Amino acid sequence: MVSIPRISGLIDRYGERFLHKIFTGDEVEEGLKRKDIAHFFAARFAAREAFFKALGTGWGVGLSLKEVGVVRKDKGKPTFILSDRVKNALKQQNIAFCHLSLTHDGDMAQALVILERG
Repeated sequence: MVSIPRISGLIDRYGERFLHKIFTGDEVEEGLKRKDIAHFFAARFAAREAFFKALGTGWGVGLSLKEVGVVRKDKGKPTFILSDRVKNALKQQNIAFCHLSLTHDGDMAQALVILERG
């Protein structure tokens, strides 16, 4: 769960420098087109946190937040775009499927990630 006002403050303070440090180029491009950009980026930040917590590594152990991207597939379903290094980490843990759900309520954005072994 991520505070939307916290992300909004980081965007106001650091602008695109913050966005490009954390998010993929495609996410930044899409997010800047949105009416409520803080909602968009807060949900994607929550997705990254949830992903690395589910993986059990945290992002400070050789993998960066930017190596995990979120895109929308058919009918708006969110899914991950992963770097090769993240894919290798999943393979090492025998994880075959990644499930992602994003939601917003009030001042909070939340993500749920389920990593399924294959």
